[in-house]
Amino acid sequence: MTPATYGGGDAGLLGPGWSGSAAATATSDGAYLRALLDAEAALTRAQAALGLAPDAAATAVGEAADPGRFDVGALAERARAGGNPVIPLVADLTKAVGAEYGPYVHRGATSQDIMDTAAMLVAARTLDLVLADLDRTARGLARLAAEHRDTPMPGRTLTQHAVPTTFGLKAAGWRSLVLDARDRTARVRASLPVQLAGAAGTLAAFGAYGGTDPTALPEAYASELGLAAPLLPWHALRTPVADLAGCLAFTAGALGKVAVDVLTLSRTEIGEVAEGSGGGSSAMPHKANPVRSTLVAAAARRAPQLAAVLYGSLVAEDERPAGAWHAEWEPLRDLLRTVGGAARDAAELAEGLRVHREAMRRHLGLTGGLIVSERLAAELAPVLGRARAKELLTELARRTHSEHRTLGELLAEEPGLKDVDLDDLTDPARYTGSAGALTDRALERR
Repeated sequence: MTPATYGGGDAGLLGPGWSGSAAATATSDGAYLRALLDAEAALTRAQAALGLAPDAAATAVGEAADPGRFDVGALAERARAGGNPVIPLVADLTKAVGAEYGPYVHRGATSQDIMDTAAMLVAARTLDLVLADLDRTARGLARLAAEHRDTPMPGRTLTQHAVPTTFGLKAAGWRSLVLDARDRTARVRASLPVQLAGAAGTLAAFGAYGGTDPTALPEAYASELGLAAPLLPWHALRTPVADLAGCLAFTAGALGKVAVDVLTLSRTEIGEVAEGSGGGSSAMPHKANPVRSTLVAAAARRAPQLAAVLYGSLVAEDERPAGAWHAEWEPLRDLLRTVGGAARDAAELAEGLRVHREAMRRHLGLTGGLIVSERLAAELAPVLGRARAKELLTELARRTHSEHRTLGELLAEEPGLKDVDLDDLTDPARYTGSAGALTDRALERR
């Protein structure tokens, strides 16, 4: 089959992280067409509500604004002439509405009004999906944190065993990041505004068409679409897009933290966790790859670069810029669907993650007891003196490695420690500090 006969369309062949997700559907060409038509229909309804258009015109535009009546491919081809798809869409919609009410289509608006509003509609609809999946992820992690509140495991710093922690605290930390992402995303979702100001952001055309208070129109427009009403036109003031970039990049990073931890802990030689349903290998039948984590980690690596383009568009000249808002369209869509797919995969990961307590407990002994050397330094200082305790532990740490004996065994041979309960002091499971209390505190957050 040649490319010409394939028929085009982005099915997500190279995007398994978002392919088939609800976010992919919500950001498709069809979804953008729907949003553009919704923006146009709402504009006529808002004008009718303020007496600037007959109710019959609003009805006619609403009925004509059916996505099934428009050819997305043809609109895309014709968009090149004017630099955006609104221009050919307005022509087609006006024709579909008919001669009587066609003049009320797009009246007083500029192409960027409709493009920006449609982008906010697509973002709002996608963020609703992301928020639902973030809530799913948080619930899954809360269950893991509660179930493993007191499950001890090695704490690792700079790749090495440090002191013991609990898997419950680790899961609670993951959940905290996910809730941070949810809260940031929810705030941005609630603030997404319509765009409506006309050619240079003055609302002049709406006054010319008979509006006695054109400043009331953006609020009526926002009410029709369920978006926020902006204080000022934002054709060249791209805060809403920058806010989207920030919350989406943060969300990707928050989910990425969960993913890279799972990837590390699920390594064959560690095996402390495993995905509920690993993916297969094309060459090695024995493998069950951590695919969900892999895809989330990939999204976290892509998101900052996509967000950078959107931040770059803050540098927008004049009252309406050339190129700045055009540059936003594709990276914004990519970022929305990338994060939407990652949120879906993170929810599945959290809900299906398997925890191997035995492996965690076994790994606590890998250093022969050195994982509790911090505790021993503090506990033995009153018995031996601070300098002698440090000197002894330094020497015994060396011998633990060279003689392949445990720190507890070597300490038991020290005459000055006969009355010390070394079994308690050298048990890593008894040195998890306030991990349980911190987990409880974290789980109080809703």
